Amino acid sequence: MTSTIEHLNLTVSDPDRTARMLSDIFGWATRWDGWSQLGGRSVHVGEPEVGATYLAIYGPQEPSVSTEDSYSTIGGLNHVGVTVDDLAFVQQRVLDAGFETYSFGDYEPGQRFYFRDNDGIEFEVVSYATDAD
Repeated sequence: MTSTIEHLNLTVSDPDRTARMLSDIFGWATRWDGWSQLGGRSVHVGEPEVGATYLAIYGPQEPSVSTEDSYSTIGGLNHVGVTVDDLAFVQQRVLDAGFETYSFGDYEPGQRFYFRDNDGIEFEVVSYATDAD
């Protein structure tokens, strides 16, 4: 039996802005957008083919901001990890989008950095590409 994650659903202040940012940085496409069953708005971004992993970006009608630290809160989302082929290229896209990159790591099995989006959601960008690739 094979099991894979289909999607993650993230709550943000502006789903259209976040979807545009993720598409610009990672080259993703909008797979669906519209009103959610909870009354807010959702935009699904990721690889375009059915069955591929994507992020559901949800904006509630009346958002509230959490002051809790996700790394110390049970059930908190610590970060979203995204693999890329060209780490330097994607880092430049992150910088061009106006975000700060930090916590660079170059250890097995790959290289990585982190950034936070407009809502404070942390993304880990990692590449497993080697010089032999």
